[in-house]
Amino acid sequence: MPADETPTSLVRRARKIDRVLAQTYPDARCELDFDDPFQLLVVTVLSAQTTDKRVNAVRPRLFAAYPDAQAMAAADRATLEGIVGPLGFFRAKTESLLKLSAALVEDHGGEVPPRLADLVKLPGVGRKTANVVLGNAFGIPGITVDTHFGRLARRFGWTEETDPVKVEHAVGALFPKRDWTMLSHHLIWHGRRVCHSQKPACGACPVARWCPAYGAGPTDPDEAAKLVKTEGRA
Repeated sequence: MPADETPTSLVRRARKIDRVLAQTYPDARCELDFDDPFQLLVVTVLSAQTTDKRVNAVRPRLFAAYPDAQAMAAADRATLEGIVGPLGFFRAKTESLLKLSAALVEDHGGEVPPRLADLVKLPGVGRKTANVVLGNAFGIPGITVDTHFGRLARRFGWTEETDPVKVEHAVGALFPKRDWTMLSHHLIWHGRRVCHSQKPACGACPVARWCPAYGAGPTDPDEAAKLVKTEGRA
């Protein structure tokens, strides 16, 4: 929070930024494809250290072979490794999927539990993944603090915290709970397209007038426009 800003004005500024981002990205959503909570849980785990586009590319083959937790828990390791191989770290990711699916079968009858406390107990599932699943598969509000969200929350002066859980709580206090899931999408979309970690496109940013970090990147409109991506990560 800027030194001369009150808690009340911080809330007003934060909500204004979110409203403008909502208008800027009316199609903002989870960029991972899924048909049900199990699929979303699996593809979110697989998205670590790769791109959503690559995960979406292997998804049809993956779920054609293993449509539910029971099938995936019984998967042949080598076959599963072959499917997720293009995503990198395929041995570790295969191990995660086998353990995750087995835990769902053993502890939850093969169903994805719609509770944060249960989700974070699953192998390989942290708060970020749990909130993605809760917000997008179950409609239960959650804040997804990925690298984009955390970076923008700090640039906007909403928090100085770097720990994802502390960022989640600090930002959550500024917004109605009902807005948390879409807020996450707005910041992640903006972070992927405009507010990059290196050379943010400040001169092309729709919320520049409310951003304390304005000037961290090029402010010339033409130069900044060249940095804008029309899509998320490739």
